[in-house]
Amino acid sequence: MIRVLIVDDHQIVRTGLTTLLDVQPDITIAGTASNGAEAIDAYTELAPDVVLMDLSMPIMDGISATRQILAHDPAAQVVILTSFSDRARVSDAIAAGASGYVLKDAEPDTFASAIRAAATGGAPLDPRVAATVLGSVRSYTTPELSTRELEVLRLVTQGMLNKQIARELRISEKTVKAHLGRVYQRIGVTDRTQAALWAQRIGLFTDEV
Repeated sequence: MIRVLIVDDHQIVRTGLTTLLDVQPDITIAGTASNGAEAIDAYTELAPDVVLMDLSMPIMDGISATRQILAHDPAAQVVILTSFSDRARVSDAIAAGASGYVLKDAEPDTFASAIRAAATGGAPLDPRVAATVLGSVRSYTTPELSTRELEVLRLVTQGMLNKQIARELRISEKTVKAHLGRVYQRIGVTDRTQAALWAQRIGLFTDEV
């Protein structure tokens, strides 16, 4: 069962998402919060699997809350809950450590799918604002990556977790993490979501069948 913390300053949004997600057989609501400060306390107390985090809130916004939650628990999975008008701030949230984002006007099934993706280490990204995030990723000429680093990056773009990559390439998870660390440094990103977006932007694997 995936335990979810819903963070939004509007009661109607929290109630609506709770109602929507409660009917999913594999998702349960661990709790709710109305601002970023409450979200940090709730995360510490409830230890949810996934946080649905609004961007614009009083007292503390979603970006600051995401940054603090990830500082406390680097394995935390935070999915940004945003409106299209906030799309320019999504890149800041990703930089803060968010796993991905979903728009508030998305189809009902999209929320559940985004939560499931984040819970398994994926990066849910709404295509309607993907261009904004892609535009925020630094533009580079293709850096010198080793064959193994390219293999690891290719599997990251396919949504594989480190454990799956290790199994696929027959190497240890520790080695996968080491390769990813070097990839991040060479392409100028800080996490797997940005790395996947970078690879997509430059069309690194578009010629593969």
